[in-house]
Amino acid sequence: MQNIGILTSGGDCPGLNAAIRGVGKAGLERGDMQFVGFCDGFRGLVQDRTMVIDSRCLSGILTDGGTILGTSRDKPHKMPIGGKTQDMTDAAVETYHRHGLDALVCIGGGGTQKNALRLANAGLNIVTLPKTIDNDIAFTDASFGFDTALGIATEAVDRLHSTATSHDRVIVLETMGHRAGWLALGAGLAGGADVILIPEIPYRVEVVAEAIKNRARRGKRFSIVAVAEGAMTVDEAQTVEGLVALKNKAATKQERRQASADLQAVYDQHVDHTLRLTRRLEELTGLESRLTILGHLQRGGAPSAADRILATQLGAECTELLRAKQYGIMVAARGSSTEPVPLERVVGAKKLVSADDPLVKTTRLVGTCLGD
Repeated sequence: MQNIGILTSGGDCPGLNAAIRGVGKAGLERGDMQFVGFCDGFRGLVQDRTMVIDSRCLSGILTDGGTILGTSRDKPHKMPIGGKTQDMTDAAVETYHRHGLDALVCIGGGGTQKNALRLANAGLNIVTLPKTIDNDIAFTDASFGFDTALGIATEAVDRLHSTATSHDRVIVLETMGHRAGWLALGAGLAGGADVILIPEIPYRVEVVAEAIKNRARRGKRFSIVAVAEGAMTVDEAQTVEGLVALKNKAATKQERRQASADLQAVYDQHVDHTLRLTRRLEELTGLESRLTILGHLQRGGAPSAADRILATQLGAECTELLRAKQYGIMVAARGSSTEPVPLERVVGAKKLVSADDPLVKTTRLVGTCLGD
């Protein structure tokens, strides 16, 4: 009998419960595993807050959004405790051994993969599952949560078409995606947006405005602009690139801190950039412009069929790897199957939209403006 711990960490997304269920049912079905869940991510592991994962608690959760275990963005090595940030790695390791765990399954995004690797380096047996609505985890074809969020964002574009047409408006729709533009690109393409702006392709607002005016000259009564929250102008992107270079070249700790502070200041100022973009487009085009921010709507609700299948498949395959005692890995989606990928390869890498990605080519071929 193997004793397995499970936690979910990072932002919530559709499919987390399906993944918990996939791991739990596949382990309980053979009768060679028992499970303990840690509440609220790595904080629950540090504080030893648990719940039993059995057939009863797994019943009926496949279609539920969120996570029965709860989640948080806490990091074991940088955890706020009593108003101070402390390294609680030893406490996490102690909890692991107190429960006599054979392995710990960590379900989460890029940050979770990093924290899981730190625990693996501390001597724990770790297996991870990739989830994120941004679809930016490296070395996996897909991450569960993305398909559901893509459907929600696409439906938003569909719905905005009617109000944009009725009022001859420019509608700017902000999707999630700090570094990766998969969500804005996919929703924009599927929903027929006229302009798509993503972090990987810096834009010029004048180019966007001209594309909208060209549509107006051709008799088009509206325009839809899909924007990832991390999309930047050419000038902003050059500033960030320069600060990153300064940080990498910094000879002293003080210089690195200053570069980091300057970089954070740029990101802080960027928070309401879609509002400024909307106002600027109204000025440049003379057309009434409105902004819609989807925000956490993209994370909520029941997972799509594709996400339920993917999460269940990854979860079930996770138990096979646990039986084989393969640790320090992420269970990646590969084609119609799965593949174990060492965490060392995953951490520090991101799956971003490349300039020559087929979706980018398609977007350009159908005449959609990318702002460059």
